[in-house]
Amino acid sequence: MAILPIIKYPKEILRKTAEPISEISEEIVTLATNMAETMYDAPGIGLAAPQVGVSKRLFVIDLGKDENEEKKSELLTFINPQIIESRGKMKYEEGCLSIPEIREYVERPSWVKVKALSISGQEFELEAEGLLAICIQHELDHLNGVLFIDYLKGLKKKLIAKKLMAFENIK
Repeated sequence: MAILPIIKYPKEILRKTAEPISEISEEIVTLATNMAETMYDAPGIGLAAPQVGVSKRLFVIDLGKDENEEKKSELLTFINPQIIESRGKMKYEEGCLSIPEIREYVERPSWVKVKALSISGQEFELEAEGLLAICIQHELDHLNGVLFIDYLKGLKKKLIAKKLMAFENIK
């Protein structure tokens, strides 16, 4: 296992649509394993392949313990994910390992049904609500070249513009 470097804004790969995975090879399994290790090390609750410099449709999520600390940590791996249904609305303060130090409230559907392949190549559907639904949408956005800051409007967007310009100057 290896800790991979996390790509930071405004690197171009974060704005590209990731390529579908045609075969779950040993290379893809290793990538998913290393992504999970990187996510835990960061620490974060989700990580998409473009965030580690790989333009593939793959992300990992582990929310850790739930609010009641009753549910144990569970690593979820999504290959070629698609949201096939969504409903509701929810605002949640999001952050991103690729855009450190910025957190903002984003409104998204509060419930989603996602279809994907598991790391073993099995197709599955998962219904998610709350934080898991938000995280799935956030990571899927990464696969489509979309960042959570793209959802900000008006004054909020202007207020973080200076911080974002600082990231661009580091480029």
